[in-house]
Amino acid sequence: MKRSLFSPEHDLFRATAREFFAREVVPHQERWMEEGIVDRETWRKAGAAGLLCPWLPEELGGPGGDFLHSVIVIEELAKVHESGFALPLHSDIVVPYIATFGTDEQKKKWLPGCVSGELVTAIAMTEPGTGSDLASIATTARREGDEYVINGAKTFISNGILCDLCVVAARSESSDNPHQNLSLFVVEGHRPGFVRGKKLKKAGMYSQDTSELFFEECRIPADNILGSPGAGFLMLMQKLQQERLVVAIGAQAGAEVVLADTLAYVGERKAFGRPISKFQNTQFKLAECATEVEVGRAFLDRLIAEHMAGEYLVKECSMAKLWQTEMLGRVVDACLQMFGGYGYMLEYPISRAYMDARVQRIFAGTNEVMKIIIAKQMGL
Repeated sequence: MKRSLFSPEHDLFRATAREFFAREVVPHQERWMEEGIVDRETWRKAGAAGLLCPWLPEELGGPGGDFLHSVIVIEELAKVHESGFALPLHSDIVVPYIATFGTDEQKKKWLPGCVSGELVTAIAMTEPGTGSDLASIATTARREGDEYVINGAKTFISNGILCDLCVVAARSESSDNPHQNLSLFVVEGHRPGFVRGKKLKKAGMYSQDTSELFFEECRIPADNILGSPGAGFLMLMQKLQQERLVVAIGAQAGAEVVLADTLAYVGERKAFGRPISKFQNTQFKLAECATEVEVGRAFLDRLIAEHMAGEYLVKECSMAKLWQTEMLGRVVDACLQMFGGYGYMLEYPISRAYMDARVQRIFAGTNEVMKIIIAKQMGL
């Protein structure tokens, strides 16, 4: 199906992103996976190429594009099977908290560096015992004069090793209501008491630096709070919708590239004297995959357009995160089977895609949580 979202200017931007990833990402992927981290210099190069926070207005130091530019970055990353270079996390999940809820001074202080790649960001919500349950966050931030003192532990933090700025969710108010005593703070990586734990070994997304973070009497200026004290839960609820949409966009693009790779492979690979594309089982399985991918694309592009128009899409974003990630799992599993034993070899992108796909159903709120949200939005 022909897509109608993008303008000629967007197409030029896609060409720029595609060329950048081919030149600056693909040659380094194997080393990044071995080291478990992306070169900081590549972040700065991405900033210079206009790939970081492309939607940020020029008056705030950004390129002046829109969310579709971010969609293009996500899709082009998927096309080179790069899951560790966390540009979408930085540009479309973390930085929007500063751009939306930050004061003028905070924006002037941090946003230019976020655009240039000099400042890499992370967000610290998940704790060892909470998972998706934001109401159970135990990290605290007590006010002492002109400072907040933060204590607590966070885990599964993407960009945890690289980050220069971390948006931290912590309890700051005296209210017993967990929805009214949560606040968001921007913590610079150089602050005493900001301790980076071990880099976590994962089953996929090898080149992404995921780590534990500890806050041990970590003192930050009181001015580093985002928005009003106690408003953190409402801010998270507002921005989590785009986070889930971003995950859905990546999942959809991932399914599309895996299907394209598999179609090429089955046309070349022979068994019993003929290409495996000529076997009915291959044709039926890939026809099913192609149908799911097309259906997913139609729904998602409509959702992207409505998101850009400012529609209230809590239910729909949760649906997309649920369905697109589940669909990705089905498509990758079916496609890997077509590769036989080669599908299990790490030198083949399909094997990495298989491992990267599984976590999509877990982060940004598990798919079980998505079902709860959808049910509530349906009035159940």
